[in-house]
Amino acid sequence: MTIYLSIILFLPGVAGMLALLVPRRLAGWTLVTGTLLTLAYTIVMLARFKIGGGMQFVTDDNWISELGIRYHLGVDGLNLFLVILTALLWVPASIAAALREWDRPRLFMMFMGLSETAVLGAFMAQDLALFVVFFDLMLVPFYFLVGMWGGEDRVYATTKLVIYTLAGSLLMLAAAVALGVMATPAGGHISFSLATLAQHPLSGGSQYWLFILFAVAFLVKAPAFPLHGWMPDAYREAPLPVILVFSAVVSKVGVYGFLRIVLPVLPQASVHFQELMLAIAVVSILYGSILAFSQDEARLVLGYSSVAQLGFIILGIFSLDPKGGQGAVMQMINHGLVTAPLFLIIGYLAIRAQGRDSLDWMGGMALRAPVLAGVFLIVALATLAMPGSANFVGELYILFGTFQSKIVYGIVASAGVVLAAVYMIRFYQRAMHNPVGPQVESRDLALGPELGVIAPLVLVILALGVYPNFLLHRINAFAPTANDRTEVSVIK
Repeated sequence: MTIYLSIILFLPGVAGMLALLVPRRLAGWTLVTGTLLTLAYTIVMLARFKIGGGMQFVTDDNWISELGIRYHLGVDGLNLFLVILTALLWVPASIAAALREWDRPRLFMMFMGLSETAVLGAFMAQDLALFVVFFDLMLVPFYFLVGMWGGEDRVYATTKLVIYTLAGSLLMLAAAVALGVMATPAGGHISFSLATLAQHPLSGGSQYWLFILFAVAFLVKAPAFPLHGWMPDAYREAPLPVILVFSAVVSKVGVYGFLRIVLPVLPQASVHFQELMLAIAVVSILYGSILAFSQDEARLVLGYSSVAQLGFIILGIFSLDPKGGQGAVMQMINHGLVTAPLFLIIGYLAIRAQGRDSLDWMGGMALRAPVLAGVFLIVALATLAMPGSANFVGELYILFGTFQSKIVYGIVASAGVVLAAVYMIRFYQRAMHNPVGPQVESRDLALGPELGVIAPLVLVILALGVYPNFLLHRINAFAPTANDRTEVSVIK
């Protein structure tokens, strides 16, 4: 069982490397096979996961013993569904990539496989140094995926992406090294184990500046206001399968880092900067929602919508309340599940609008596409957290936790729920029911490739709306690595 997580971790990367060796026409399907096998292993892991059983499927071996760095992987109630979400959403992204013609397809599929391995590693890592390695490794495949296969302005978009994320990663690297050194007791051996670091908290002053370095790195990755400057260009220029996984999965690594690392390891700083983080969350919610309403490019509607939704997640985390944290983890899953089909729908709409994803070129598509309109409506209603959806439960938990601790921020953030309804209904109305756009082909989803890719995701959304307790019973947001004393100090 000790190699179980390693199999899940490296399967996509191995599939990506194998894609380099097969004929061009088989490269995409080699990657798809690898992602399907990865998903199958995660489903078995879910079936064997014991609720309340703490860290499970643990792998813990020496890696760089002189520096106290260990190859330490594990799954618990915090990262279980994030690992499953990653494995699940890379499947439709890989299928969408395999169905499209690419210049140098084998290289594209290799980078897609490596990117999944990097994201899985960040979610599984229980050693801070190992987390930093995978966190930084994510930048490499996405740099090439956007820079080589993006749109006309891909060089500019990639440059901004690299500058923002590399700066954040370097700050986090410095913070991680400093944390490991300062937390080492006199005469002791340095360790980057998250559980060990949580048991040796630093003084308040040291925690404060380390918190800032980690927060910058995580807010850039999310992205959240005001460190989202790379987002519009990257979302506009990146290939659709790439931006699908980036928005639905990679963005969660940043907010996950707050729960896995910052709160248990830097509890005093988390309390000290609580109001600052809540203010960032509320501004992100309002700013993202307003700009999502004003966009004509469908990709940017989802881009700014993600800024708002990640603001809700940060709000739940820094409510420092168990229900708020539980709702935050649930919203990470929900946001990924609705964002992926929305990006697929944007791709389908663009195909029917002469390759353009501008809302001005869409309209009237529901006329002869009832299945497309119905699928779009289900996902749109889930996005705006209609009662009966898992998103509604997640946002309810977040707001409940925030009202318990900081009622003013909860009241202001509630406006984001209304604004989400406005921009998603506007998006749906303009694409489906406005007057028919210029040169629009109004045709339904093809039964094979189009419906087959998106239907499983919609079924998962509907299933979790009916039975959200499947997630809630297994999520434990505030006890991933910290001991009981640290947990209580954070929640207070």
